Amino acid sequence: MEHPYGDGGSRELSAPRLRTGTPERAGLDPAELGHLAAEAHALTTGAHPWAAGAVVVAGRGPVVALAQAAGWAVRYSGYDPETGTGVELPLADRVPATVDTPFDLASLTKLFTAVAAVQQIERGTLGMDARVGAYLPEFTAAARHGITVRQLLTHTSGLRPELPLYDCPGAAARLAMLQAEAPAAEPGTHLYSDLNMLLLQHVLERITGRTLDVLIEDGITRPLGMTSTGFGPCPGAAATEDQWRPWAKADRGMLRGVVHDENAWALGGVAGHAGLFSTAPDLAVFCRALLSGGAYGPARVLGPDFVELLLTPPGLGFAMDQPWFMGELAGGGAAGHTGFTGTSLVLDPRTDTFLVLLANTVHPRRRPPDNGPRASLATHLARAVV
Repeated sequence: MEHPYGDGGSRELSAPRLRTGTPERAGLDPAELGHLAAEAHALTTGAHPWAAGAVVVAGRGPVVALAQAAGWAVRYSGYDPETGTGVELPLADRVPATVDTPFDLASLTKLFTAVAAVQQIERGTLGMDARVGAYLPEFTAAARHGITVRQLLTHTSGLRPELPLYDCPGAAARLAMLQAEAPAAEPGTHLYSDLNMLLLQHVLERITGRTLDVLIEDGITRPLGMTSTGFGPCPGAAATEDQWRPWAKADRGMLRGVVHDENAWALGGVAGHAGLFSTAPDLAVFCRALLSGGAYGPARVLGPDFVELLLTPPGLGFAMDQPWFMGELAGGGAAGHTGFTGTSLVLDPRTDTFLVLLANTVHPRRRPPDNGPRASLATHLARAVV
């Protein structure tokens, strides 16, 4: 049975599509957007930039007022642990970032898994407060502790942040590890965990009989016209990490177009917590659809009441009002997420604004996250609202 909106149905309510326009036309201060653009560009400059490359798209209502790329999608051939620096490619061999460069979304994937789950809640095939064990009785630990779908979506299952699935010898061992994993904290306790979305993926695949990549394509990306969004491989994507132990969890070398997250890689590239690749313009469409109550053009992927459910604090999959990456956009119901590779997304229903930042901060090597630039860019957008 198809999702009722999976073919772009419910055409009686059409929402405006995005169009490129001036800051003034969007009701945004051009000077403040100029500061945002300059700061985004500066993130990619210097010998040790925040990111090798970055793309930022910002807008208000149906108007994209800023779309800019800076730096390099591919700058380094590797990482030299002896010097602690990246091995830079000759200029002729580097690949510049463009507005249409795909990036590894990392944990922004969780937002799509959450929307896919709420679509099933809307259909009545998934219960918000149903126990995971009702759908997956073989997940004995989750069943024994009474973990619910709501707890998975709100990161209150108590499950620890991750498991070393990348070190398991095969698919059966990885599945057995997930099935046996008991909460590390009392269910109801907030503990951000990739495992929540992995269990949710298994629930969704069980109740629909379809794999997560198909669910997201049929229910979200295809009806919204997000043709540059999907699970890898994605050969033209921005490069990420020269991945080797001991700084990484696997020995894979320089990565480009294959998922950076080691667990998503071990699971074949399709995972509820990571694995999607996308472009900033595509993610702007995703933001616009949610800000428009679930519709974009003639397509509708959620009903307005279920978008409200998704974005009502504490949020389902989405983080709500988090100043550490939303800056001054936080405080009035802003929703969004960050990704380990350098990605972030914020949408603010109060001001009808959105900000997408895609960057490869892990190129050529991962490092402790610095969320200051994310918050600063969002603050510029907040201050730009006229």
